Amino acid sequence: MSETAVKAPGVPDAGRWKALVFIALAQLMVVLDATIVNIALPSAQQDLGISDGNRQWVVTAYALAFGGLLLFGGRIADLWGRKRTFVTGLAGFAVASALGGAATNEAMMFGSRALQGVFGALLAPAALSLLAVMFTDAKERAKAFGIYGAIAGGGGAVGLILGGFLTEYLNWRWTFFVNIPFAIVAAAGAYLVIREPQGGRNRSPLDIPGVILSTLGLVSLVYGFTRAESNGWSDALTVGMFVAAAVLLLAFVIVESRVKAPLLPLRVITERNRGGIYLSLGLAIIAMFGLFLFLTYYLQVVKGYTPVKTGFAFLPMIAGMITGSTQIGTRLMTRVAPRLLMGPGFLVAAVGMLLLTQLEINTSYAGVLLPGMLLLGLGMGTAFMPAMSMATMGVEARDAGVASAMVNTSQQVGGAIGTALLNTIAASATTSYVADHIGGATSRSQQQLVQLQGQVQGYTSAIWFAVGILVAAAVIALTFINAGRPGGTTVTGSAASDGVEDELPVPVVAH
Repeated sequence: MSETAVKAPGVPDAGRWKALVFIALAQLMVVLDATIVNIALPSAQQDLGISDGNRQWVVTAYALAFGGLLLFGGRIADLWGRKRTFVTGLAGFAVASALGGAATNEAMMFGSRALQGVFGALLAPAALSLLAVMFTDAKERAKAFGIYGAIAGGGGAVGLILGGFLTEYLNWRWTFFVNIPFAIVAAAGAYLVIREPQGGRNRSPLDIPGVILSTLGLVSLVYGFTRAESNGWSDALTVGMFVAAAVLLLAFVIVESRVKAPLLPLRVITERNRGGIYLSLGLAIIAMFGLFLFLTYYLQVVKGYTPVKTGFAFLPMIAGMITGSTQIGTRLMTRVAPRLLMGPGFLVAAVGMLLLTQLEINTSYAGVLLPGMLLLGLGMGTAFMPAMSMATMGVEARDAGVASAMVNTSQQVGGAIGTALLNTIAASATTSYVADHIGGATSRSQQQLVQLQGQVQGYTSAIWFAVGILVAAAVIALTFINAGRPGGTTVTGSAASDGVEDELPVPVVAH
C-alpha cells in the first residue's frame, strides 16, 4: 500500500470525519456478526446436518480465533500500519463470510467462522487505534468516540433485528453474505480517505514468545468458559483449560516484563486509568452478554415472539445506547471527569437490570421490559463512550494498536465469561425450581407451565447476579479511574507519558 496515505504529525487530518464513516461501518459489521449468526443458527444447523453437540462450534470457532489473536492483531496494526491492517482485515473478513454463506457441510462452516475470527482480530484493534491517532482534539474525540461507542454497544441488538429479517424472509446464508457489501464499501472508503499520522509505527521485532503465550492463554481461557457452559464447571477438561490459561498468562506477563520489545508493554495496562477501564468494561460486558441471551430466549420461547418481533423488541435498548453515547456522553465528556460518566452510567444500567429481575411468564412488555431495556441502554451508552475514548487516550502512538486490542480483548473475554457463567446460574436455578414444583403438576399443561416458570426463574436468578456485576463495575470505575476531564487539550503520546497528563484540564503539567 502506498506510503502517500500518511500525514504529518500534529496536523489534523482533513478527511478524518469521512474516515470515521468507514471505520464505524467496519465496526458495525464486526459487532453485528456476533449476534446475527445466533438467530440463523437453528436453520443453518438443520440444513448442514450439524449435531446438537457440535452446533456450539459455529459460535466457539469464531470466539476462539477472535479472542485468542486480538493482542497479536493489535501488534500487527502497530507494525504494518493501521490502514493497511484495517483494509487487509476487511478483505479477509469478506472472503471468510462468503465461504460461510456458501458452506455445504459443518467442517466448511466451522472453518469459515474461525477465519472470520482471525481477520476480525486484525480489523477490530486497527479500527479503534485509527480513531485514537486521527482524533486528537478533545471535543472532536468525544464526538467520534460517541458514535463509535453507540455502534459498539448497540450493534449487537441491531444484529438481532437484521438476523431475524434475513432468516425469516430470505435464507440463513444471507446472514453471512450481508457482510460482503459492508466490507467492500468500508475497504474502498478507507483506502481512499484514511491517512495515518507519521511516526506512529512500532517497527520493533515481533515478540514471538509473547504471541504464542498470549494466544494459547486466551484461547484456553475462552474455551474453558465456553466448555463450562455445555459440560459443567467440574468437567476435567474445563478445569484443565482454566489451569492452562492461568499458567500461560502468568508466563506471558513474566516474559513481557523481561523482553526488549514486548507484544503487550506492561505500561499499557498498569496505568491505573486504563487498567480501571479494561476491568470495568469487561465486567459490564459479562452482565450485558448474558442478558442478550436470556431476553432472546424469554421473548421467543416464553412469550412466543417471532425472530423479527424479538429483534424489534430490543429497539428501546438500541435507542438508549445511541442517546447515552452520542448525546449524554459526548456532551459531558469535555465537562466532567470520565469516572463521573462511567460510574453513574453503570449504576443506571444496573437499575434497568434490576427492573428485569421482575420477569414472570405474563410480564407486560410496556410495563417492565421496555423501561428496563431503555435504562440499560442509556446507562451502558453513557459509560461506553468515555471508556472507549479513555482506553487509548494518552497512550504512546506506537502502542495505540495493542491498547485498542486490550479493549476488544476485555470485551471478548467478558462476553465468553458472561455467556457461560450466567447460563450456568440460570440452568441451575431452573433445574432446582422444576425439581421442587413438578410433583404438584398432575396434567401435561401444568407440567409445561412449571417448565416455563422454571426457565423464567432461571433467567431472573442470573439477572440478579448481573445487577451485582454492574454495581462492581461502577465501583471500579469510580475508584480506579482518577483522570480529570479532557478539557480543550490535544491528546498526544510521549515516551515519558503515563497517559494521565493528557487527560487533565488546561494547563497540562508535564511529569
